Amino acid sequence: QVQLVESGGGTVQAGGSLRLSCVASGNIFGIRSMAWYRQSPGEQRELVATITTGGSTTYTDSVKGRFTISTDNAKKALYLQMTSLKSEDTAVYYCNVQIILNPYNYWGRGTQVTVSS
Repeated sequence: QVQLVESGGGTVQAGGSLRLSCVASGNIFGIRSMAWYRQSPGEQRELVATITTGGSTTYTDSVKGRFTISTDNAKKALYLQMTSLKSEDTAVYYCNVQIILNPYNYWGRGTQVTVSS
């Protein structure tokens, strides 16, 4: 059974940095891409960054130049390095793995990031 477990969240002052990690247990086949999403109270879940198996990355405009998504295949890990954090980055951050077969998506349970101004 596949599980994704996020860690690294916490409370940080504006301008600070955090590094989120997501580690997968179990074997995942047919990976299409991996991503970080976030959700603030009362808001829709938002795609923050993606990385394909080929290493191509995309970011939502609000985090470009501040966040970096990366993977370590040997550790079955996905990372999100966040710098120059702003209060609007406050959210629960979720790890996602998209695969080509059913169930098509795996999700972690999320890790809270709070940026105080």
